[in-house]
Amino acid sequence: MITQEEKRKKLRRIEIKTRKLTNQIFSGSYHSAFKGKGISFSEVREYQFGDDVRMIDWNVTARNQKPFIKVFEEERELTVMLLIDVSQSSFFGTQTDFKNHIIAEISAVLAFSAINNNDKVGVIFFSDVVEKFIPPKKGKTHILRIISEIYDFHPKNTGTNISEALKYFNNVVKKKSIAFLVSDFMSAGYKDALSIASRKHDLIGLHIYDQREAELPDVGLMKVTDAETGREIWVDTSNKQLRDSYAKNFAESLKRTKELFGKSGAQLESIKTEDNYAVALMNMFKKRESKR
Repeated sequence: MITQEEKRKKLRRIEIKTRKLTNQIFSGSYHSAFKGKGISFSEVREYQFGDDVRMIDWNVTARNQKPFIKVFEEERELTVMLLIDVSQSSFFGTQTDFKNHIIAEISAVLAFSAINNNDKVGVIFFSDVVEKFIPPKKGKTHILRIISEIYDFHPKNTGTNISEALKYFNNVVKKKSIAFLVSDFMSAGYKDALSIASRKHDLIGLHIYDQREAELPDVGLMKVTDAETGREIWVDTSNKQLRDSYAKNFAESLKRTKELFGKSGAQLESIKTEDNYAVALMNMFKKRESKR
């Protein structure tokens, strides 16, 4: 069993790695891509030549017998929510790393990016139920707690239910937030919940998958186990028709997921376990920044 000292050292190594990556690569890009879009009232001041007449505060103007305008400022502080899939299907990988490891690293980098931007960060861990909710807060102590949970969380259930996670998110987070849904998206029936969440929040899906989920290798007879149900079957991977059908099913499923996100107004990025996720996130940030 891991001791508290070993856990502290492990957490420190994770913090150093993710903070370095955040500071060197993502700090400026994160701010540009996710800076506050809303505006809030700041003050009233006397009208100056060139000011927008639509901003005149007529009540204050009437009281002072000269024109005053309302001054607004951008809302800089954001609330960032991480919706993290901890179902059993994420404990899979055949290339450089398991999906759950990539999900943890990406989530940690996003959390540090948010905290460096002085944003609040919260987390929802989900399987086929909501496993745990950490309300959004600021501060190093809070972020280290989140990082610790991300890397050491042990779910009670094995399945995946994105709809339940989104419904819970819609109910508990009232203020508009930046939400990252990090999952392998091996779930169905979340169209309505996704649409509601996308209207209320700025939602980005990060689809993490392994190459062997996209295509089967030609290695003969192979036993395959469904991680979430425990069901085992034998498949003959030397059968080209079977391999083609397998690849086609994955491609069609991914296409449907992308279309679902597109129609709901949300964004979806796919990242393979062997990809450089830092590059993928940077490209996502740049894409968002160009659309602002």
